[in-house]
Amino acid sequence: MPLAPSRRGVLAGVAAVTASPAFGAGAAPSPAMQAVLDYVQEQKTTGFLITRDRKTVVERNWPVPAGAAAFRAAFAYETTPDGALLEDVASQQKSFVSMLIAVALDRGLLDVERPVVDYLGAGWSKATPEQEQAIKLIHILNMASGLRDDFTFQAPVGTLFHYNTPVYATTKRILAAATKQPLEIITAEWLTKPAGMSQTAWRKRPAALGDVGNPTGLVTSPRDVARFGQIVLDGGKAEDGRRIVSEANLKAMFVRSPTNPAYGRLWWLNGGKEKVGVRGDTQPGPLIPSAPADLVAALGFLDRKLYVVPSRKLVVVRMGQAAPDPAFDETLWSKLMPALG
Repeated sequence: MPLAPSRRGVLAGVAAVTASPAFGAGAAPSPAMQAVLDYVQEQKTTGFLITRDRKTVVERNWPVPAGAAAFRAAFAYETTPDGALLEDVASQQKSFVSMLIAVALDRGLLDVERPVVDYLGAGWSKATPEQEQAIKLIHILNMASGLRDDFTFQAPVGTLFHYNTPVYATTKRILAAATKQPLEIITAEWLTKPAGMSQTAWRKRPAALGDVGNPTGLVTSPRDVARFGQIVLDGGKAEDGRRIVSEANLKAMFVRSPTNPAYGRLWWLNGGKEKVGVRGDTQPGPLIPSAPADLVAALGFLDRKLYVVPSRKLVVVRMGQAAPDPAFDETLWSKLMPALG
């Protein structure tokens, strides 16, 4: 699955579509569910999909407003055959990479307890040799490398949660170095092909997005993101039963990190006693108080959302522009829980 810099056929958006047989058509929404749909539509959502026990509950796609030129230039790509917009899902990609790393662990190609220098060589950071040697792969996965965004030393390794996208991006280089294959190849062979995620690919980001220290974006659709979430629900297996990742290394992705109870290995976790946000602010209570405690999430800029709730066999996907509601997660789940029954 090579990098695809082309942005052919970028569209403003599409109208609501009907679920394909692969997902199954859901029943007409209840009044409570319609209230959820009305809310997410108001929040500049382009795609919203809920599956429960592998069945579609609701699936909607909405047009991108005519005035959203910056969003279309930076994040919107083609439309899928079923009418959904392909989008760069921003930092949601971190959770996809987390699963690729788990597969590499299964294959004996990586060890999270080994120093990063073992894979990238000395000088990959701007820390001193001693500080750099102390940084292990697990520290990058937990966002506790002790480095600033510019790779200079900030704090002793493993003592501070700092949501660091440029340092995270080294995990892609680590995967390529350990496997001796491009990221696009291992993503296709290990994840997207066996999972039936035909609408997902790494792409070189356009100049409109600017330099965020992570030059390749994961472009995908709501349905493929839901398929990814279903792998988590199915204990690491694809829809056809093929194992993608071991249960042990799947579960390891969701072990709470020492520096942030709301974060695992590049996944956000609900149900903790406190949470440290992307800006380093610490707040008491779980990530999303209204949501089930066992919810895990792949979250990205502009409110890209993948919520997975094992206790309810539930996957919820939201794509689009940044939600005007600053409490989008909490508001959505306060409406969604009664709608789901």
